[in-house]
Amino acid sequence: MNTPKQYQGHIALLCSSIFFGLNFVISKSLLNGTVSPVSLNALRFMAGAAAFWLISLFMKSEKVGRRDLLILLGGSALGLMLNQILFVQGLSRTSSINASIISTTVPMLTMIFSAMILKEPISWMKIVGVIIGGVGAIFLILNSIHSFDKESSLLGDMLCLASCAAYSSFLVITKPISQRYSPVTVMKWMFLFAVVLIMPFSIKSVTIIDFPGLGTQNWLALGFVLVFATIIPYFLIPVAQKRLRPTTQAMYNYVLPIVATALAVFTGTGIVTVTKVIASVLVFVGVYIVTRSKSKADLDAEKSNQAL
Repeated sequence: MNTPKQYQGHIALLCSSIFFGLNFVISKSLLNGTVSPVSLNALRFMAGAAAFWLISLFMKSEKVGRRDLLILLGGSALGLMLNQILFVQGLSRTSSINASIISTTVPMLTMIFSAMILKEPISWMKIVGVIIGGVGAIFLILNSIHSFDKESSLLGDMLCLASCAAYSSFLVITKPISQRYSPVTVMKWMFLFAVVLIMPFSIKSVTIIDFPGLGTQNWLALGFVLVFATIIPYFLIPVAQKRLRPTTQAMYNYVLPIVATALAVFTGTGIVTVTKVIASVLVFVGVYIVTRSKSKADLDAEKSNQAL
């Protein structure tokens, strides 16, 4: 049975997944000649670093050990640099529908990485949950092609897949760190590292953006990407990491296509169908099954009780 803290983790993940799902469509609109992929990533990292360091000034200071800083550097390289750069580069070369389909590989990749690094057991329940959720997400997307642009490329798809692998490994390696520090402490260092890593490659592309000429619609889209698709969800991710397993976190990637479809319905480019309802049910059934499976800690506790 889920504890109150676990429910908090689920709420945090659901909110971040909704924002990330909306980001598929909104970032795509910005990448159509408004800003370059590199400059968009640089702006996101700078906004995140500024926000989390500013918030940290009003919180109790936490001293981060040198070894943990190295892990946060690795997490920044994987979860921010590689994940976001590959994602934006891929999204600029393929369709939102392809990117959404590929995002459903995150749970499977996370399950594999968790087994390799954290020694989490791969149970039949986990496998079944991942498959059911994946079927629901792909079923939804394949029946909603008319709601999205259809430009795609193999290179773009492969970049999106690499982004998923980077994000999956990020969830796994930063899990222990998230237990020791507050979300703000984790993210202020990760975003700072990301800014330092990306600035040599992005200064020129950021300075040539015609900010006065962006227009109201593009400013609103950029504001959403910086605040609701960067600062808020990346604050919520470590909140969830404290309370849930990496595989459970990754399962929420299946929510992204549902959000994209909801946005299509809201904007009048899609309609609610029986297919979409069935797909949504499959997604949440998959999430539920994975959350009910036993973790390594659960199995170890059972062994200890049996030994007694």
